[in-house]
Amino acid sequence: MTIFPRLHTRLKRLAPVALLLLLAACGGVARCGSAKPLDKAKFDALYTDPAPIPTGSQAAFYIGHSLVGRDMPAMLAQLAGSGHVYDSQLGWGTPLKAHWEPDEPINGFETENDHPRYRDAKEAVLSGEYDALIMTEMVEIRSAIKYFDSAKYLHEWAKAGWDANPDLNVYLYETWHELIDEEGWLNRIDRDLDRYWETEILRRALSYGDATRPIYVIPAGQVMARFVRAVESQGGVGPVKTREDLFSDDIHFNDLGAYLIALTQYSVLYQKSPVGLPHTLKRADGSAATDPGEEAARLMQEIVWKVVTTYPKTGVPQE
Repeated sequence: MTIFPRLHTRLKRLAPVALLLLLAACGGVARCGSAKPLDKAKFDALYTDPAPIPTGSQAAFYIGHSLVGRDMPAMLAQLAGSGHVYDSQLGWGTPLKAHWEPDEPINGFETENDHPRYRDAKEAVLSGEYDALIMTEMVEIRSAIKYFDSAKYLHEWAKAGWDANPDLNVYLYETWHELIDEEGWLNRIDRDLDRYWETEILRRALSYGDATRPIYVIPAGQVMARFVRAVESQGGVGPVKTREDLFSDDIHFNDLGAYLIALTQYSVLYQKSPVGLPHTLKRADGSAATDPGEEAARLMQEIVWKVVTTYPKTGVPQE
């Protein structure tokens, strides 16, 4: 299943001439209607001070698609302890725009939200009941920016959340692309954080006049890349021999990948090292998740903490 099926359908509906006009008007990675990127120095200054340190368990709400899924948030809840709660609204390859606009259909809505943790996104965000709002954009990220105004809708969601709860921390969950990406999977992760996730989405979202505080980053793509490089350079660690061992297909993580991302989310949301956390967990349905084993789990935990404490946009105090 492709993670962005709706894009193909929409592009087919555009007449060739109309599509050419759109591309010509917006150019490259189209940004029609988007604000200009916030000055780099001002952007970096927003992250000079770490995020407020959580004083207890977190209530988190996810807006996204299948690179959030059901199992990863359930693993995070197990890592964080019984007080951690979460809900979500997901779709198949869904851009933030579709979650925001009531007339935009969300492909896979019934399937992806057929579980006890579903809550309507607008209702949830406007309730003010959550400590953390975690959003991700559809990939291909270039297409999300070009056609679905990622920065604008990240801003809309963040502003709505802050208006409802001034103490809310808002996070942009950085993901990854298909393993078979023609530009190279590791190359895309290395380059896309700055050129797309930061410059085209975050800096534009934060350039609106009413955006006076940071949107933090959960650098899952960066963690994936760092862990894959470490594992492949060693010829494998535990059950993970290559990058493919973290995935169930060319883009969706399996239990091992979900565990790695859950560790990343834990470290950013709680500002705590994940080293020493358990690695025998359950999926959302209560079945036993694949155990990465002591050696691979330890390497995952150490890499996660190194990444989040050397990237100020996480909001975690830096080493």
